[in-house]
Amino acid sequence: QVQLVESGGGLVQAGGSLRLSCAASGGTFSSYAMGWFRQAPGKEREFVAGISWNGGRTYYGDPVKGRFAISRDNAKRTVTLQMNSLKPEDTAVYYCAAGFSRVGVLRSQNEYNFWGQGTQVTVSS
Repeated sequence: QVQLVESGGGLVQAGGSLRLSCAASGGTFSSYAMGWFRQAPGKEREFVAGISWNGGRTYYGDPVKGRFAISRDNAKRTVTLQMNSLKPEDTAVYYCAAGFSRVGVLRSQNEYNFWGQGTQVTVSS
């Protein structure tokens, strides 16, 4: 069982930056691919970014390519999402997720086994 706790959300102006962190406890962290998803009001949850178990592979959703960067530190059991050049359309609740995989990046919600409670990101215009 893995417990995930997100932090770092908040209110930022368009063009600004935020850094989200996800701390994991329980389980063997390096056995899991990690990902970030987001859900805006009235919309379905969407994939934002994913990273393989050892950090060797990353993948991004089209809306955030070139602006967001995902990274992980297996020793500290954390995964981070650096968000730059934020836009109002990035406003959403951001969720950290863990999926058992030693192969590559997981992109589908169904592939993830554990989820955090989410952290709100609001980008004002």
